[in-house]
Amino acid sequence: MNIGQLAKASGVNAKLIRYYESIGLIPPAERSESNYRVYRDTDVHFLKFIKRARKLGFGIPDIQVLLSLWQDSARSSAEVKELANKHIQTLEAQMAEMTAMLNTLKRLSHNCHGDQRPDCPIIEELAQEHSNCS
Repeated sequence: MNIGQLAKASGVNAKLIRYYESIGLIPPAERSESNYRVYRDTDVHFLKFIKRARKLGFGIPDIQVLLSLWQDSARSSAEVKELANKHIQTLEAQMAEMTAMLNTLKRLSHNCHGDQRPDCPIIEELAQEHSNCS
């Protein structure tokens, strides 16, 4: 199949497919006599795997590890679980950080009169050299 067909079958756009190929996330495509990329059904599976991993927020380095573990029938599920747990910790830290940002913005917005006067706690907070955003 060509790259357009692969994109449609996998749900991953052609530009991203080329990028994944350029960084070695997916194996290089075979080439036709006229030098067009030719893909196999296994490439669809690779891309769907990558797409699902990306939706869970895994970065490229972790996806490379997950792909190698997926292909290794002698893998230990402990390795996969360790990677997932590390990612869970990262997501929880990001959520805590975003919750703090949200709470700060809510507090600032609540304290802003939102009228014609120039004084605004949102602008004042952003202008501080040592912001107390928490």
